[in-house]
Amino acid sequence: MFDREFENGCVLILGGAKSGKSTLALRLCEDMERSLIFFATAEARDAEMEERIGRHRSERGDRWTTVEEPLELRSRIKELDREDTVILVDCLTLWLSNLFMRHEDDREEIYRQINGLADGLKGLKGVVVLVSNEVGEGIVPENRLARDFRDAAGYMNQHMAAVARKVIVTFAGLPMILKDE
Repeated sequence: MFDREFENGCVLILGGAKSGKSTLALRLCEDMERSLIFFATAEARDAEMEERIGRHRSERGDRWTTVEEPLELRSRIKELDREDTVILVDCLTLWLSNLFMRHEDDREEIYRQINGLADGLKGLKGVVVLVSNEVGEGIVPENRLARDFRDAAGYMNQHMAAVARKVIVTFAGLPMILKDE
């Protein structure tokens, strides 16, 4: 599905919760002969999340350098992007949640951040693999915040897919290629 000749650019992996998207992303990155950098967007706000973060870190192993970055993805990607790197961002949906928490009612700033990240993914020297949840396939949420989040996530995924060279969606652990340039 992913050959070692992939020179540079962005890969977007979409799927629902527990669809296999993160496992696929790790496997794809580890198959490349590059330095591995994991951007963790999650913040440990409770004991369950602390345990989950610890488990995921140990599953990745020693080959990975972990960068905890809940908000400043564009600048940190630009800082660490090199021809010999693959950066895995897991996940954009948590990043978006962090933006909502930081900017609360300033939806314009949230959309500026999304657009800024998409712009920053153009002309990469290395490879950036983005993992994101597909949240628009369920019922319409009953409250405004949830609807705003769903809408922003859909907007974000569309814009990341537009700049990605490859887009993959996972269902039940099975990948399907939607775009392959």
